[in-house]
Amino acid sequence: MTQGGAPVDNGLPPALAALLAGVKNASRLAVQVAPPDIRPWASGNALPGVWSFCAAEPGPHVVVVALMHGNEIGGAVLLDRWLRAELRPQRGKLTLVFANLEAYARFDLDDPTASRFLDEDMNRVWDEETLDGGRRSSELRRARMLRPVFETADVLLDLHSMLWPGDPLLLCGQAERAAELALALGTPGVAVADEGHAGGRRLLDYTPFSAPEGRRRALLLEAGPHWQPETVAQMETSALRLLRLTTLAGPAPPDAPGRLARVTRTVTAASNRFAFLRPYRGGQVVAARNTLIALDGDAEIRTPHDDCILVMPNLRVGRGQTAVRLARFDPGNSR
Repeated sequence: MTQGGAPVDNGLPPALAALLAGVKNASRLAVQVAPPDIRPWASGNALPGVWSFCAAEPGPHVVVVALMHGNEIGGAVLLDRWLRAELRPQRGKLTLVFANLEAYARFDLDDPTASRFLDEDMNRVWDEETLDGGRRSSELRRARMLRPVFETADVLLDLHSMLWPGDPLLLCGQAERAAELALALGTPGVAVADEGHAGGRRLLDYTPFSAPEGRRRALLLEAGPHWQPETVAQMETSALRLLRLTTLAGPAPPDAPGRLARVTRTVTAASNRFAFLRPYRGGQVVAARNTLIALDGDAEIRTPHDDCILVMPNLRVGRGQTAVRLARFDPGNSR
């Protein structure tokens, strides 16, 4: 999901330098799914880019969000498919949201990483002070428009994909009720409880979903690499299972095994010279405590415990960005 900052190529191990060069030279051939034409859905039936459908039978309000980042097109592929198929809830309410329409309108097959956002990361503005404040940006204008929709959601699934290689996972923030939902969903099989980013609050962290006394639940799905068919397939598998648990009638799906990992440290780059010592993959487990995995300028970044899971390492990170989250499995919260 994260888009890199300043280059840190100098002096990198050859394998990591080659991987960075490959991403830097990402081209039309890297996009293996066709960007959907979402112009038929731009007007919405609730708000621009927002479609809501109510069933006669009461039930929860479930919101599925695509395009929080304009270059993460897999969620748009899925919502376009569902809208064309006239998917409707059989109980409760289902809302489908194309979030950053303006950024997606600039998606370019020849430069597919460029349209993540226009002015600022839309998934770092979800706190009351920012939303109620005087700052202006394209993303904040859209977030303020969508805010009432999200505040009525009982369950929300935010669809994302990854720039760097990594295994699919669900992020559930700090709310235990969200972790329970992630484990019940069970696909992908790993859920990660984390505290978010120093750079701002995600929709997942917005107060209605994160307040300890609340009941609303939100998950963020990191479904796999950008622009790949298997990523869209993972999005549909996870989202349909969620609907089966909430708004679609019929027998509940069988339990799927899920494991919960808790983040023990979030590493934020303190310099523009942050560099991993090798091209780590998201979900990779480093067996030994105190293993040196990166340098942040002259500072060493080491694993704080045995069996340390690397959550979405950002191999091209700039100062102030999240470089990696370090986690370990919670043996008391697996199914």
